[in-house]
Amino acid sequence: MTKNNAVLFEVKDKVATITLNRPEVRNAFNGDILEGLKMAVENILSQPDIRVAILTGAGDRSFCAGLDLKAAMAGEALMPPTAVRSEFEALQMGGQVYTMIENLPVPVIAAINGYCLGIGFEMSLVCDIRLAAETAIFSIPEVQLGTIPDFGGTQRLTKLVGAGKAKELIFTGRRIDAAEALRIGLVQHVYPLDKLMEEANKLAQEMAVVAPPLMQGAKRAINMAMSYPLDIGLSYETILAVSTRQNIGQGAASLLEKSKS
Repeated sequence: MTKNNAVLFEVKDKVATITLNRPEVRNAFNGDILEGLKMAVENILSQPDIRVAILTGAGDRSFCAGLDLKAAMAGEALMPPTAVRSEFEALQMGGQVYTMIENLPVPVIAAINGYCLGIGFEMSLVCDIRLAAETAIFSIPEVQLGTIPDFGGTQRLTKLVGAGKAKELIFTGRRIDAAEALRIGLVQHVYPLDKLMEEANKLAQEMAVVAPPLMQGAKRAINMAMSYPLDIGLSYETILAVSTRQNIGQGAASLLEKSKS
C-alpha cells in the first residue's frame, strides 16, 4: 500500500487495485491524489508480478468528481509553487503522471462507480478499458470553469469518440449517463453498481493469464494505431510480433483443447 492515504494500493492474485480515497468529497482531485497516482505507478513498475491494474474510486457515489473546487478556491495548487517554474510546467508535469498510467506495461481497467467529471473524466481516458456502473455520470465541463481540458482531454477524447462528439461534450460540458457513454464508445460495458468490481476483477483475471510480453506487445501496437499512419503501425506490429512471440505450438494445443470443451 502507498504511504499516501488519498490513493490506496492493493495487490491480490497479480492484480493491483488503485483506489482514489477521498469519498467524503466524492474523490475530488487534489495534489495528494496526483502524488498518490504517481506512487501507485511506481509500485506497479517495481513489482513485475503484477499483470493487470484496476483504477476505481472509494465509496459508491463517485469515481472522481473532478478538481477539488473548494481547494482551488482556497488557492491550493496541484503542485507546490516552489516545485515548478510556471503554470505551463505544472500542467506538463501533472499530465506526465497521466501519461505514465497510459504507458504502464500492464492493462489498466477503469471501474467507474459514479461521478466521472473533469480531470477525473480525463483520468478514465488514460485507462485501456472502461467499465461503468449504471449510476455513472460523465462530463468534461472545464470551459464552464474558465479553462479548456488540460490533462489530455481534448486529445484523448477526440481519438476515442471522434471530433464531433468530443467537441459537443467539451463545448457544452453536458452530462451524459452510462447508457449514452456506452452508445458512443466511451465505455466498453455497463453493469449494476453492486456487480462492477466483480466484473472488473473477472476481466482482470482473464488478462492476467496472458504472458506479459504478449500483453505488452499488443498494448503498444494498439496504442501506436491511435497516433500513427497505418503503414507505420503495421511495421511496428510486425516488429512487436517477432520480439514478443511465445511457443505457438503450445498455444495452438491449448486452443484446440478449449475448442473441444
